[in-house]
Amino acid sequence: MERRMIAASFVDEALDSLRRQGLPTAALLAAAGLPVRVTDPISADAYGRLWLGIANAIGDEFFGLGGRPMRPGSFTLLCHCLMNAGTLEAALRRALRFLYVVLDDPRGELVVADGLAQVILHDTGTPRSAFAYRTFWIIVHGITCWFVGRRIGLRRVDFRGPEPKHCADYRLFFGAPVRFEQEVSRLAFDARFLQLPLVRSERALRQFLRNAPANILVRYSYDGGMSAQIRRRLREMPPSLWPGFDELAAQLHQPVTTLRRRLAQEGQSYQSIKDDIRRGLAISRLLVDSTSVGDIAADLGFSEPSAFHRAFRKWTAKSPAQYRRDVRGQ
Repeated sequence: MERRMIAASFVDEALDSLRRQGLPTAALLAAAGLPVRVTDPISADAYGRLWLGIANAIGDEFFGLGGRPMRPGSFTLLCHCLMNAGTLEAALRRALRFLYVVLDDPRGELVVADGLAQVILHDTGTPRSAFAYRTFWIIVHGITCWFVGRRIGLRRVDFRGPEPKHCADYRLFFGAPVRFEQEVSRLAFDARFLQLPLVRSERALRQFLRNAPANILVRYSYDGGMSAQIRRRLREMPPSLWPGFDELAAQLHQPVTTLRRRLAQEGQSYQSIKDDIRRGLAISRLLVDSTSVGDIAADLGFSEPSAFHRAFRKWTAKSPAQYRRDVRGQ
C-alpha cells in the first residue's frame, strides 16, 4: 500500500461544504491536526480526519454534494453491504445501487463493453463540481480496491463539469488520463478486473473501518502476486536496464506463456506494470526537480524524448512541460 499525499486544493474544496452553511473551519482543521491555512499537501490520515469531522458537522459524508445527504454511518453500511458479494463485478453493482438509494443523485451505472468496465454517472440537472465526482470515485474505487486486495488500475477518468482551477491535482491524484467537459462523468478500467474475487473477511473489515476513510485514499497493491514481485524487481534497477519480457521470464524461471498467463490472472501485463512505474517516476521528477524533459526521458529508458512525450500525453493528457508548469505554477 502506497501512502498518498492530498493536495491543498482538495482540502479547500472540502472546507467549502462548511462555508456554504456558514460554519467555521478553524476548529475542524485544528481537530484534524492541520493549520488554519493549508498550503502544502497533507497526509491521507489528516484528510481522513478532516473528512470525518466535516461529515459529523454537516450530517453528510458526501460533503453536501449529492441529491440527498449521505448520513454519517452510510459508508460503514455500504462496506457491510459488499461483504460476500463474491466478485468485484457483483460488489460494484451492489455499491452503485446502495449509493443511488442513499444519494438519489448522481446515479451510477456499470457498463461493460469493448474490454472496458465503465462506471458512468447520471445527473438530473446541471453538472456538479469536479470535487463531487472525485468524491464519488474515491468511495467506489477505494472500497472495491480494498475488497479485492489490490489496486484496480484506471484507464481514464472523465468529468462532465468544467475544468477546475487546480486540474493538475486531479490528474496527479488519479494517475490516469483525466478529461473535463465531457458528455458524462465516467471512470473506466479493464473489464477483466471484474472477475477478481473479494478476499476480505469480517474481521479485516472491522479493522478497515477503524481507519476509514483515510485508507480509501491510498493506492492498494497486491503484495503476494507475480505482478508485485516484478514491481519490486524493476524498482531495484534503472528503467534503462529493465529486461525484455522473455529475459524477465528466464530470470524468474518461468516459461514465457506461464508468466503472461499469471499476470493476466492478476489483471496485469508487463507493459502495464512498466507504464505504471514510469508514470510515477516521471510525475515525481517533474514535481521535485528541474531536470530537463529530455534527461528525464533518457533516465526512464525512452529511446528518444518524443516517445516520452507521447507516453506522458497518454497518461495525463498533457505534455511533460505543460504538466510541470500547471503543477508548479512555473
